[in-house]
Amino acid sequence: MNYSKKLAQKRNMLMQEYLGLIEDAYNLRQTDHALSDFSEYRAKKVLHEINKLSFITDNSFLRTS
Repeated sequence: MNYSKKLAQKRNMLMQEYLGLIEDAYNLRQTDHALSDFSEYRAKKVLHEINKLSFITDNSFLRTS
């Protein structure tokens, strides 16, 4: 499999994880603030990884020139 396709696949997997964590944080907000905060923290870490992968894949044309 092509390296850029692997990165895109990993980014999609991380996006699904991020959306799940944000949904969990939202649902827990009314019942357990600590778990909600923890889920939001993990979601921010995943979002950071998504942004790093997006930067690499969006700017990949610079390396092929």
